[in-house]
Amino acid sequence: MSVEAVKSFLQIHPDDNVLVALQDLPKGQIIEWNGKVITLKDDINAKHKFFIEDLAVGAEVLMYGVLVGKATTAIQQGGLMTTENVHHASQDYAYRKVNYEWHVPDVSKFINRTFNGYHRADGRVGTANYWLFVPTVFCENRNLDVIKESLYNTLGYTVTDKYKQFAEELLEAYQAGEDVSSFKIEGLSPVEPLKKRVFKNVDGVKFLNHQGGCGGTRQDSALLSQLLAAYADHPNVAGITVLSLGCQHLQTQNLLDDVKQRNPSFDKPVLVFEQQKSQSEEQLVKDAIHQTFLGLTEINKITRKPAPLSALCVGVKCGGSDGFSGISANPAVGYTSDLLVALGAKVLLAEFPELCGAEQNIIDRCVNEPTAEKFIRLMQEYDAQAHAVGSGFHMNPSPGNIKDGLITDAIKSTGAAKKAGTSPVVDVLDYTEPVTKPGLSLVCTPGNDVEATTGKAASGATLILFTTGLGTPTGNPVCPVIKVATNTALATRMSDIIDIDTGAIIRGEKTIEEMGTEILEYCIKAASGEEIPKAVQLNQDDFIPWKRGVSL
Repeated sequence: MSVEAVKSFLQIHPDDNVLVALQDLPKGQIIEWNGKVITLKDDINAKHKFFIEDLAVGAEVLMYGVLVGKATTAIQQGGLMTTENVHHASQDYAYRKVNYEWHVPDVSKFINRTFNGYHRADGRVGTANYWLFVPTVFCENRNLDVIKESLYNTLGYTVTDKYKQFAEELLEAYQAGEDVSSFKIEGLSPVEPLKKRVFKNVDGVKFLNHQGGCGGTRQDSALLSQLLAAYADHPNVAGITVLSLGCQHLQTQNLLDDVKQRNPSFDKPVLVFEQQKSQSEEQLVKDAIHQTFLGLTEINKITRKPAPLSALCVGVKCGGSDGFSGISANPAVGYTSDLLVALGAKVLLAEFPELCGAEQNIIDRCVNEPTAEKFIRLMQEYDAQAHAVGSGFHMNPSPGNIKDGLITDAIKSTGAAKKAGTSPVVDVLDYTEPVTKPGLSLVCTPGNDVEATTGKAASGATLILFTTGLGTPTGNPVCPVIKVATNTALATRMSDIIDIDTGAIIRGEKTIEEMGTEILEYCIKAASGEEIPKAVQLNQDDFIPWKRGVSL
């Protein structure tokens, strides 16, 4: 096959009956593939799929070597895959005793490497050093916002100065009688995350604003308490300020009890302020700022020290996925995952609705039957919840996913699962359960970008590798999120949110293994504070608790 042909389309697995366009292919173009001559019946945009053979109604569509859909109409060879001619389908799954053999990658170049992290008393190592504000109820969100504005501006954590400058210039022009309709955005200063920081060893002051803690059900508040306790116990957090109203469902003592239950040796400073016991709103805010400031002076004394790469816990996530996600960024991150596991580190794969179609492969990789059965139970319970309200995992792909080539959930999911590499599954964690075992663990969360990253950090991720083909700014308050683009066009267009570009894989300039190795090098720098991911620079602190209702 010619180099040109290789660059224009790809068969992912030998059993697939579809090819993926790597560039725009016009209707009528003749494709030669494994002795077949295929005339394209439609324009095939890059990232989309076309058929190697004619398919009858009900015929299986295979991609990544597994069932990803069934034909709903008769399909001609060379025709474009669409939502009109293919519907989601996935194979049944069950535990079967498999002697899974993992081909461990060569990690000799990383075996003695370290990162500079923050060592906690319980032996865990953080990649950042944060002070965390936690409200027990949404009533305190306004007070948190006031404190945030005060501390960010005073301590050098704000990144909005350039926009304030622009607004002031716009106001001056308006007051001077100028026509502001054509006012141009010029001279905005770039983000300089370290330049104005007062406490050089405090990477940020973070705020977990949420809409829970009262109303809803008591179960909602109990689950929220477990989530907030997980964030307080996170290795990237050094101190906590709790704001409470007083009468809400989620009482402060409930939260403190959950913290201790999660980690009996918990020893971080916790400051508690209850508004209904305070003299006034003003006194509450002033006391919280004052005591937190004193706490910041103490955690600023903590410095980074070398730690083995086995101390890393890396979550892998995708969002704003496209037709290249399962070909470039996800497999590259998957190779990074394998390197980390081989080095004794922890890797977390979440978003259960986006494992639909990949279940059997995951089950076959589980280290024992109880681990596999827990995964099966959580998947089936989750799927049943979705069907009970007239939905289902098959409704997960967004309009943006479909527009860029992810026609069924099984296509999206089997590509998404590539982020986990090929190592054995050592554990399965329910929402907020802490990771304890080195190796690859699964975490039950929704597929939604922020709900998934929120849950992944709760289980202990200290870095998150987030792949995207369409571009998404998602970040997390306590866990640095590294954005990995599937294609160079995105990395160029949205360079303000993208950290790593894997487009070279699509162009055939780099292998998946080369790119995965580069990603691990970036992780080491990010974990050491030498590289600051764009989401961290922008204070993209997204936090959405899962109420355990149906969310895909």
